[in-house]
Amino acid sequence: MSPAARAATLQARRSARFVAWVRAWRAGLVPCDDAAAEISGDEEHMVSDVPGTWSDVSLPAALAPLSKLHPDEVRLVLPAPGDPRGLPGPGPFTSAALLAGEGVIAGELGFVPEVRLHTSGSGDEFETVRWQVFALPLDRPRTYEPSAAEAEAELSAELVTATRTLAKLDIAQWRPELAGAIEAIRRPDGATDLPPGYDPRARRLYARASVLDRVLALAEHAAPGGAINGYEVQQRDAALRPLTTACRRALVAACNAPLL
Repeated sequence: MSPAARAATLQARRSARFVAWVRAWRAGLVPCDDAAAEISGDEEHMVSDVPGTWSDVSLPAALAPLSKLHPDEVRLVLPAPGDPRGLPGPGPFTSAALLAGEGVIAGELGFVPEVRLHTSGSGDEFETVRWQVFALPLDRPRTYEPSAAEAEAELSAELVTATRTLAKLDIAQWRPELAGAIEAIRRPDGATDLPPGYDPRARRLYARASVLDRVLALAEHAAPGGAINGYEVQQRDAALRPLTTACRRALVAACNAPLL
């Protein structure tokens, strides 16, 4: 399996995990150390340019400047070209979040993850995650965000529309090594769980959208696929594009939903 496919299989969006667990921490529902552990999982996470520091710091240390934030001040953004929803306007954070396809707004700070691939002296490859911190403008505009109910309805409608295309999207036929990746995504794991404080609708929406988001990521990595022609690629992409957008909005709505 390619590194890109493996990454898409094993990881839900890191910014989504960051937002959900930091919000739960700021609501007093989980300790800070537990939130940091849930965000990082079995990866090594470091953070750059945290205010008041001169070098990279650990994730728990980087959360300290957020200790006075209200949960609603911590927001997930999943921008895409042509869809900058939630971004604070032109600036370094917006550029980095657009490039990464994700980011976190936490009060006056923005966080964007970058996955770095390393090779050990023995030739083994491993990854680390580096979060870059940005100062955000104080007068940024508020943007409309759909509720979990609205996002769930949009996702369901787009999934119905794209069902026939998804049924024909036989990734294993194009690249057989991805068959195992699809099966791995379908297995229940902690990556599709939200922390305490979220209501059942947000939990259901997040679990559904997280799995679908990773399946769509694998579909993108598999494209164009030798078993289909250029016209079929265009037809498939046209059908899946609205579903991909609805999936991103569903993740945002679930993670940013009001806590109980």
